Amino acid sequence: MTGAARRTALRAALGAGCTALLAVAATADARHTDRGPRGRLRIATGESGNFYAAFGRLLADQVTAAYPQLSCEVINSEASVANIRLLRARRADVALALADIAGAAYGGSAPFGSRVPLRAIGRVYENYLQLAVRADARIPTVADLAGRTVSLGAPASGGAVLGDRLLRAAGLTPGADVRVRHLLLPQAVRAMRDGSIDALLLSGGLPLPALSGLDTRPGIRLLPLADLLPRLRADAGLFASGVEPVTVPAGAYRGTPEVTTIGVANLLLCRPDLPAPVAAALTHVLVRRATRLVPTTALGTQFLDARSLISTGVVPLHPGAVAAYRELHG
Repeated sequence: MTGAARRTALRAALGAGCTALLAVAATADARHTDRGPRGRLRIATGESGNFYAAFGRLLADQVTAAYPQLSCEVINSEASVANIRLLRARRADVALALADIAGAAYGGSAPFGSRVPLRAIGRVYENYLQLAVRADARIPTVADLAGRTVSLGAPASGGAVLGDRLLRAAGLTPGADVRVRHLLLPQAVRAMRDGSIDALLLSGGLPLPALSGLDTRPGIRLLPLADLLPRLRADAGLFASGVEPVTVPAGAYRGTPEVTTIGVANLLLCRPDLPAPVAAALTHVLVRRATRLVPTTALGTQFLDARSLISTGVVPLHPGAVAAYRELHG
């Protein structure tokens, strides 16, 4: 099956299960554009080439299109943990982060040494945790990674934190039972291809271009992760909110069967002192331009509808976002 045909089949498989985008987004147009807030907006995303970066670029483009006096800068980073640290250091104004990492920061739990004051603009989409092994590897479960080498992603990513928790939930001690490496995306892909790592954990949309590039050479298979959810939730406690089982359809990557993994909601975060007009402007963009915020490589991963945008877990919505949601939906 060609790549285009696989994407078409995958889109059909996901269509029945994914959340519908706001109907009003279809009618959004330049008539809503007003002069709005002005200034610079720094958006912390993820590694270049991954889903965070793609979404952040689209968000920046749509913010500028709707509010021409609001100039956007996209900041590439190691993702969730790094992004929240950028907010705390006032080096970013808004940032993407996994919901459980945001909850940990808000509560002052590890990997943060103290509480980070945060507010949310909305819950924007869902990440799929994807733990890939070589197709010919005799590694049917996470527990079978004992004695193997696995990359859990960039050190300051949410995927690295979740990866550590996943290994422990499977009864493995990182660094003792499993050799753990924290590789950036291009390094991890090369290491998987040359056999210097046995498994690669990525967190993002479906399908991930990086994994699609590995599905013919050397060929990959995704490990089931959902069976680790009860232990993961017990260990993470409150900060496991927004973590749930999701299904990767057969054929998401060449030759891969259906597998149930873990989905983690993503939040668009800010500091409490973000000006209310800016928070409201971002909310209007999320609602009115939802269909323009879906990266072309992503299928079925978006939450952008009225019910889920406001479901930000333990992190409260910014007052400017609350006002905008009330204006839009009553």
